[in-house]
Formats: sequence, structure tokens, C-alpha cells
Amino acid sequence: MPLIRLITLAAALATTLPALAQTTVKDPWVRGTVAQQKATGAFFSITAAQGGKLLSAASSAAGVVEIHEMAMDGSTMRMRALPNGLDLPAGKAVELKPGGYHVMLMDLKAPLKTGEAIDLTLVVEGKDGKKETLTVKAPVKALGAAPMDHKH
Repeated sequence: MPLIRLITLAAALATTLPALAQTTVKDPWVRGTVAQQKATGAFFSITAAQGGKLLSAASSAAGVVEIHEMAMDGSTMRMRALPNGLDLPAGKAVELKPGGYHVMLMDLKAPLKTGEAIDLTLVVEGKDGKKETLTVKAPVKALGAAPMDHKH
């Protein structure tokens, strides 16, 4: 009898484990910096199977990490923080890329050099209100990778 319970428990866990990984991140990278530079951007594609919101990001490489967007303000492109997070439509990839949505890393602890990688911790809230934490390793790419205008 205990073997049947164990098999039943294993089967139940196997069917619930995929539900824990509702969000996927693809192609993460961060732009490299020069010696005195104190900010940079991180970029990736994120998909939430059930939909939700990217609530926050953190990294030991920076003192401040925020989710930002670049948007037109009249004829000027401006960057602004998204304090309420970034909506993730169910099953659709949202691209965080230069000139659009991105994760802003400020108060950098050290320059980020090409070939290194940093850890990013992302918190996503599902439609059901449950929070999922993802840790992503983002390689540092050359400073000249896809320019980004930082007018505030």
C-alpha cells in the first residue's frame, strides 16, 4: 500500500512541477561599460505561459535595478521607469531590447567587460497572484552592441 501512495504522490508532483516554470527567458545579455560608466541596460525575451507581469529585477552587479521603457514624448524619445512592472500577455514573447523595454542597471559596482556575465534575478507575478523568481545569467556584450539613447 505505501508503494501505491508513493507512486500517486510522484505522479501528482510530476503534473504540478511544470506549472512552477510558467515564465521563460531567452537570449539574455547586458551591454558592457567603460571605467567611469555607472549605468547600463540588460536585454532579453520573456514569455509568461499564463500571462502576468514582470514586477522587479535585481543584480549584485548594480545598486539599483529598474524596469524601464523608451517611449516617444512628442518628438523626443524618453526613458522612464515602470514602477508597476511590465505586462506579459499570455504565451506571447515580450522583447526587452535597446530602444524599447529594458532592465536598467544603475550604480554599477564595477565596469562590465565583454566576456563576463552577471546574474539577474527577475520576479514575475502570474495572473493568479503567485510570484515566480527566475535567476538568469546574462553575458556582457561589447559596448557598441545596438545603441540605446538615454534621455530622461
